Amino acid sequence: MNATRNRYTNVAIILHWLIAAAIIFQMVLGWRLGDAPKGAATYALFQLHKSIGFTILFLSLARLAWRFMHTPPALPSHMKAWEKTASHLVHIGFYGIMLGLPLTGWLLVSTSKINIPTVLFGVMPMPHLPFLSELAVTTKAMLNDAAGAGHGLLALLTCLLLLLHVGAVLKHQVIVKDNVFARMAVGARAGITEPRLWLVGMTGLLVMWSAYVYMPTLKAKAIPVVAVEAEETVTATEVTEQPASVDKVASTMPSVAAETKPTPVDAVPVLATETVKTMPLSHWLVSKNAQLGFATQWTGEPVVGSFKQWTADIVFSPDDLKNSSLTVKVDLASVATGDEQRDSALPSADWFDVANHPTAIFKASRFTRVAEGSYKADGTLSLRDKTAPIVLSFKLNIDGDKATAKGSTTLDRNVFGVGQGEFSATDQIPAAVKVSFNLTAMRKP
Repeated sequence: MNATRNRYTNVAIILHWLIAAAIIFQMVLGWRLGDAPKGAATYALFQLHKSIGFTILFLSLARLAWRFMHTPPALPSHMKAWEKTASHLVHIGFYGIMLGLPLTGWLLVSTSKINIPTVLFGVMPMPHLPFLSELAVTTKAMLNDAAGAGHGLLALLTCLLLLLHVGAVLKHQVIVKDNVFARMAVGARAGITEPRLWLVGMTGLLVMWSAYVYMPTLKAKAIPVVAVEAEETVTATEVTEQPASVDKVASTMPSVAAETKPTPVDAVPVLATETVKTMPLSHWLVSKNAQLGFATQWTGEPVVGSFKQWTADIVFSPDDLKNSSLTVKVDLASVATGDEQRDSALPSADWFDVANHPTAIFKASRFTRVAEGSYKADGTLSLRDKTAPIVLSFKLNIDGDKATAKGSTTLDRNVFGVGQGEFSATDQIPAAVKVSFNLTAMRKP
């Protein structure tokens, strides 16, 4: 299984060209990402960049193991001593970058402030480097900076080594006209007209072009937060143009109160007296298909999600608003946005901090009727370690013992500390978050 006297083994040749193509593709892709606009497409390209990086690491480990088990062909005897030394140094350098680039990239991901895991080609999860999560924040930041600097330096070294390597190949093939190229391109003959030389060159250009033009196909599907009527369903298109200002976002997002054009409270007949009361104060049991969700943006792209686990303790009568009350408890760890990596990051300390504050609680004890079937609930939201006032607008329809309700509010995530450090900025993720709900409830006996 060792190499023949004049060429490498077939396994070594296959691994060589696979790694070469991956490195060329990765270089062009990395160059694109340097100035790429923020957004879901760029995020997907970063995931591809990481996937190819790990692929290079695995192939390089296999190539190195094969190299230790199989003796490569000797360099031509006519080569000078300095040329042989330079050749060995370049090959050692290539092994260094083939291992160093993905390892520094892995360290970058593992020490990043936002805990987003890597999923190789969207299929196989790749864990972070062990033990790093237990380090102090300052230590992780130093490692992250060092990994970033090392990654960039190794990328520049890759360009230099490729120029040296390709230049040496052309020298041997075109000027010296020996059989060095034939060691890795089986059956190649010396000379500039050698078909295999042109095939390799054209393949390299094709790989570079592919990396330059490739763009992942993104399905722009609208994920409804709540199962409400079409005109009130919170979809991705509703938040596409959200500005960062809370007031401006609130004005662009459709809300129940805005749609119903509230009538002044004084103009609405008050039915809270004993003589006209027709509906007793009741406890309501929320159905299992009730939905609670939110909508915001991330780097200009819509983010729409929901909470799978939450409860609502409702005591309500439209004829006894004074004694009505509402308490909603949300399991923050149950957040789901349709993106596994984002869902893994949201419970972290930078966002919901589920480890210390697993539950968000909304309490309301002051209700106002703004129009027939439309109400406002004034209450407080406790999220993380902050509590702030929230006004929830909703529509309600009661038919016998069955009630249906849907509503929304817009809150400022920064008030509650959702998004720590660099994520508190509103240039990539707006401060405003629209929260919506839709439920059916039955009157308790």
